[in-house]
Amino acid sequence: LNADALNKVVETKGESLAQGIANLLADMRQGHVSMTDESLFTVGKNVATTEGAVVFENELFQLIEYKPLTAKVFEKPFLMVPPCINKFYILDLQPDNSVIRYAVSQGHRTFVVSWRNPDESQAHKSWDDYIEDGVLKAVSTVQDICEAPQINVLGFCVGGTMLSTAMAVLAARHARERGQPQGAKPRSRAVAAKTSSKTAAAKAQAQVFPVASMTLLTTLIDFRDTGILDIFIDENMVRLREMQMGKGGLMKGQDMASTFSFLRPNDLVWNYVVGNYLKGETPPPFDLLYWNSDSTNLPGPFYAWYLRNLYLENNLIKPGVLTVCGEKIDMSQLKMPVYIYGSREDHIVPVAAAYASSQVLGGERRFVMGASGHIAGVINPPAKNKRSHWLREDGEFPGAFNDWLAEATEYPGSWWTDWSAWLGSHAGKQLVAPKSYGRARAYEAIEDAPGRYVLSKA
Repeated sequence: LNADALNKVVETKGESLAQGIANLLADMRQGHVSMTDESLFTVGKNVATTEGAVVFENELFQLIEYKPLTAKVFEKPFLMVPPCINKFYILDLQPDNSVIRYAVSQGHRTFVVSWRNPDESQAHKSWDDYIEDGVLKAVSTVQDICEAPQINVLGFCVGGTMLSTAMAVLAARHARERGQPQGAKPRSRAVAAKTSSKTAAAKAQAQVFPVASMTLLTTLIDFRDTGILDIFIDENMVRLREMQMGKGGLMKGQDMASTFSFLRPNDLVWNYVVGNYLKGETPPPFDLLYWNSDSTNLPGPFYAWYLRNLYLENNLIKPGVLTVCGEKIDMSQLKMPVYIYGSREDHIVPVAAAYASSQVLGGERRFVMGASGHIAGVINPPAKNKRSHWLREDGEFPGAFNDWLAEATEYPGSWWTDWSAWLGSHAGKQLVAPKSYGRARAYEAIEDAPGRYVLSKA
């Protein structure tokens, strides 16, 4: 009954209908609706092309270090933690819209976590595994490679939630390690004098929290407002998932991708059904939609824990309620400076929910709102001079987002430049850029970026 489609059938003497049926059969074989011409993209060839090398890997992730683009780099290296629900190259689509390349061009020695697309051998992995052997391992490895007391970190979407959790675990351990055992007597001056300068320096370094600053992009810490996702998550649904995969199994990436697509069916489903199948058209090339279709699996125990403790019970903001990696965590104990970004039209992490992190974290905060949605708002390079962003310079964080917005100022263009200036202020002095990847005899290059983990299909 689509008039445009019927007219095209007549105009093409049925060729459009034949092509539409061919498109439908091709999509049935690949298991998802084509949103772009996927044949035009190849990971490592025309997406995920920033030059770098894998310098560490374990069964959960590969750590990619990127080649400097500047003669000097900041002394504090920079680690990005993308969501494990999708692949890391949303941060490195093409050179003109790559967050990774932008960070490298600003003088940051940049590292990125590339999560493995889990198969049955990782079907038992838990939230704790991803925090301990994933995020925390990546942080310590970057420190070790760069021999840096502190690093700067960024988390995007679920990657930001995982990063925040890891920082809370680290804060609990750091507080305990700095504490002196009860009943310990102070050392005499004579004993103290024998302490070598090397030991003193090591102890001084141990007093420094490993993370100098944290950036959170479209991230949920407070899960009270999860927008339209609320309709999918209740006690019965969570209990069903726990029964299905709480002790093992995989949440299939294609199922997850379909769920998110149906949050915006007119844009991400029916538009392509009409164009691809009824009109026999091939959708135009679009790197972001190619990435969107390149889905990943999730380990069942990880997914079930995430649904129960965060989406359903909102336990992350409750001090001492959650024990992660053996530590009772308290998000208010995170005292490092934090840059928080939210997108105005985000349907996955509503902007007010992103803002809510400012009410939970305990350190210096800066919040910025960008235009557009969950992905397009983030991937907004300055050179394109598109959209706007909103800031408040008075340092006030009222309890309600609308109260913050009422006093915010709109600035044209990308928020990246504001973030770059903020990050640079926490990155330390400039050093001569390294000539090679990793560190000799310890972390040598394993393979060129983007690595083989990102190539695995769900």
